[in-house]
Amino acid sequence: MNNRQPDRHRRTTISQPPLDAFLIAAPGLAPLIAAECTTLGITPVEVTAAGVAVQVTPRELFTINCWSRLASRVIVRLAHFDARDFATLEKQAARVPWTRVISPAVPVQLRVTCRKSRLYHSDAVAERVARGIVNAVPNAQILGAAAKDEDDELSETLAPDAPTQLIVVRFERDHCVISADSSGTLLHRRGWRQAIAKAPLRETLAAVMLAAMPWDGEIPLVDPFAGSGTIGIEAALRVRRIAPGLTRSFAMEHWPDADASMHAGVRESAQQQVRPSIGVPIVLRDRDAGAIVAARANAERAGVLADVTIEQGALSETELAQYGARGLLLTNPPYGHRIGDGADLRGLYARLGDVLRVGGRGWRLAMLMPNDRALLGQLRLSVSPLLRTSNGGLPVALLATAPSKG
Repeated sequence: MNNRQPDRHRRTTISQPPLDAFLIAAPGLAPLIAAECTTLGITPVEVTAAGVAVQVTPRELFTINCWSRLASRVIVRLAHFDARDFATLEKQAARVPWTRVISPAVPVQLRVTCRKSRLYHSDAVAERVARGIVNAVPNAQILGAAAKDEDDELSETLAPDAPTQLIVVRFERDHCVISADSSGTLLHRRGWRQAIAKAPLRETLAAVMLAAMPWDGEIPLVDPFAGSGTIGIEAALRVRRIAPGLTRSFAMEHWPDADASMHAGVRESAQQQVRPSIGVPIVLRDRDAGAIVAARANAERAGVLADVTIEQGALSETELAQYGARGLLLTNPPYGHRIGDGADLRGLYARLGDVLRVGGRGWRLAMLMPNDRALLGQLRLSVSPLLRTSNGGLPVALLATAPSKG
């Protein structure tokens, strides 16, 4: 089941050269993001380990930002060239069409990486690029260097009402690519998760788990370690076809040539595709009272509180059969590196296996966690990796039992 139908209400416009855009992917996720692009009616040009390249119109670029559940951010290439000295870099930086993406009202941050290049000093490269920006946009505000996406500091430290424009400069083997971020804060920030429980899961990773299974609302879903409720909330958003970026803003909305009416049209089209409330059970369980409060608050902000059942209770009290003869137990269970308290979790994983074997014979288990043989052995269930990625810098895999034959 597609989670978003292609927008068929496009305005007739004067033909313009397509934008070279790149959807940045967390490790291992590029194939899923490429499939998501196809669902949106956009054909991938190239799929690499780092992400997915596409050629798009401004409307399609905004559509990707609004609809992508899986990508980290979407950048647009402004220029690429060879440069082995600063004089060449300055000359080329002066030719970049900065006025397309930079407004004096929006501060600029630069993220520079240099690999195997004669120009290897990132601060010196940033200084030359900043000079080119200021020459083109005299009142441009240049802030300090942007933090890495992995650290998430850019999104954490900047207020939602204080937009910035990220410029990405990448040198590799003396070849420079300059890109502008079209997303703003990372796309996993949907706007609804403000209440946070211990060791929260990113919204994009929860969406990846759902896409990889795939789960589309045809069978019940239970998360016994719900925490902030991210998996269940993303499940409800997915099955109701609520665009993840429907209520947030994007950097491209602040570009000098931004088309506000087009942006409004994409949002209106997305709003029209929202499905009514669903009947299949989506159950969020956690033994921690604080997690239950957080999950309920987040579900209400996301507009799906009526679509999920939120219960406080221990794992051993979970009875899958009451929700249906078949279903999916999808979870991001506790593990040592994630929780960090050094607890012995072997008993917990043994109980998780019992929940599936005793009361969930028609159910499938899928969980995002490290390939920890000591813990997995306690399940006494056969699981296989469906994909490998990272969570908080730690290698993890989506491990799943085989589909039920019943």
